[in-house]
Amino acid sequence: MRFPDIRLEIVEDLGSSGAGFLRIVRRRLRAHYPDGTSSAPFVYDEVDRDAIDAVVLCVHFLDASSVRHVYLRSAVRPPLAFRDRARSPRPAKDPPGGFLWELPAGLVETSEQSEAGLRHAAQREIREELGFDVTLEALSELGPSVFPVPAFISERHFFFEALVDPSQRVEPSLDGSALEHAGAVVSLPVAEVLERCRRGDFQDGKTELCLRRLIERYPEGAR
Repeated sequence: MRFPDIRLEIVEDLGSSGAGFLRIVRRRLRAHYPDGTSSAPFVYDEVDRDAIDAVVLCVHFLDASSVRHVYLRSAVRPPLAFRDRARSPRPAKDPPGGFLWELPAGLVETSEQSEAGLRHAAQREIREELGFDVTLEALSELGPSVFPVPAFISERHFFFEALVDPSQRVEPSLDGSALEHAGAVVSLPVAEVLERCRRGDFQDGKTELCLRRLIERYPEGAR
C-alpha cells in the first residue's frame, strides 16, 4: 500500500507555550497535494514534552493450574476525574473519580532515549510500580511500538513483557509522585482482564492492546 503524496510545509513556527510538564507547540502549516495544488495555510497545535515516549509493561506469571495472571495498577487520571459529564455522549461510562485499572507504564527519560535505555526504563518502572527486580534479559519486547494519539502528540509506546515469580514481589518503591501514592496492585487471570475490557469495565487502550498481544504470544495460558 502506498500513501498519497501529500507533503506538509511549515509556513511559520508560532512558538510554544507552557512552563510545566507539557508544552503546546503551534505552527502554521500548508499541505501540498499530488495534483500540484496546495491548501491555504492553517494553524495546527500539538502537545510536546521532554520525555516524549513511554514503556508499557505486561508482567505475568503462571499459577499452579498453569493459568496466566497479569499485574495491574490502579491509576487516577486528572483529565478523567474532571471530565465534564455534560459533554459526554455516554456519561454513565465515564470512569468514576477518574480511576482506571492499567498495566504499569512510564516515561522514557531523556537519558534513556536509546535501544539500551528502553530496557532500562522498563526495568525501572517494573521495580517502581510493581516491586519486582527483573533482569534486562528477562524483558522481551511485545510487538512493535505504536502511536496512541498521533493527532495530538508524537508519543510512542514500546511494549515489554516479563515472566516473574510472584513470591519475589516486594513493596513498590514508586517514583514519589502524588498520583502514585496509595495506589493498589492486583493480579488477575489474563482472560478475565480481557473480558472486562470487552465489557467496558477496563477502559485503558494500551492495556487491552498489550494483553491481546500477550495472549497471541502465549495462548496456552490464557484461559
